[in-house]
Amino acid sequence: MSAPVSAAYSYCEAVTGSQARNFAYGIRLLPTDKRQAMSALYAFSRRVDDIGDGTLPTEAKFARLEETRSVLGRIRAGAVDEDDTDPVAVALAHAARRFPIPLGGLDELIDGVLMDVRGETYETWDGLKAYCRCVAGAIGRLSLGVFGTVNAPGPGRPDAERAAEYADTLGLALQLTNILRDVREDAANGRTYLPAEDLAKFGCPEGFRAGRLPAGADFAGLVHHEVRRARSLFAEGYRLLPMLDRRSGACVAAMAGIYRRLLDRIEREPEAVLRGRVSLPPHEKAYVAVRGLSGLDARTVSRQAVRRRM
Repeated sequence: MSAPVSAAYSYCEAVTGSQARNFAYGIRLLPTDKRQAMSALYAFSRRVDDIGDGTLPTEAKFARLEETRSVLGRIRAGAVDEDDTDPVAVALAHAARRFPIPLGGLDELIDGVLMDVRGETYETWDGLKAYCRCVAGAIGRLSLGVFGTVNAPGPGRPDAERAAEYADTLGLALQLTNILRDVREDAANGRTYLPAEDLAKFGCPEGFRAGRLPAGADFAGLVHHEVRRARSLFAEGYRLLPMLDRRSGACVAAMAGIYRRLLDRIEREPEAVLRGRVSLPPHEKAYVAVRGLSGLDARTVSRQAVRRRM
């Protein structure tokens, strides 16, 4: 690897380590080449998210997102040189040569962030699901390009042809957990993601922009409803684990495990998300990482698959 490419990856890993602690916990379990590629994917995705979440005027955000799409086009065309001044583009271009990364997923991410910039809201779960597939399901499919699959025959090891579907679904589970965790922060930024029909059903038709719950609102009921939906997505998405090699499976199990534990906390105390961001302490994240590396979650999914077939 040339010095410019190595430096570009180091930049992306620094961005990942400082900006995405949950993600960084998972990718530490990967071999160097995959960890570098995942850091490049994260750094590019972070750039897109930061444009959407930033303070630029709306039209400037549109322009910046299209500029970022142009960078992606250069990467796809193999037109990024190793001495390019954009380290994220250099690293991602190198990663795309190393691994069969479906770069169109990053176009989907940009499309999803454009939905944020336009201030779109979602009447139904199907509408929100389409958004989540852009901003999170696509990341799952991109990551699968780095991880690869192990399609060995045997009980509990499903056909890897469905791996992309499961990676997409797991991304949806993570995103819905994020939405629940960030209800207060999103409301402060003028955003409401939860489906309008769910908000109305549980007495919160105006969302949370007023900074307080309306009288008679069943906020706990709303959260528990969305938690059940997220758990169903996790159960389906976890079927990806037996399709991955040990270290890739450990990475996915660690990241997903952290979010599942966040979901547990939110379920136990729904109104905590209205007071601030719910998070896990470092020792609990470390435990989840060790559990993932042990392969326990993958073996559990395999046993469940065998029982379903019997």
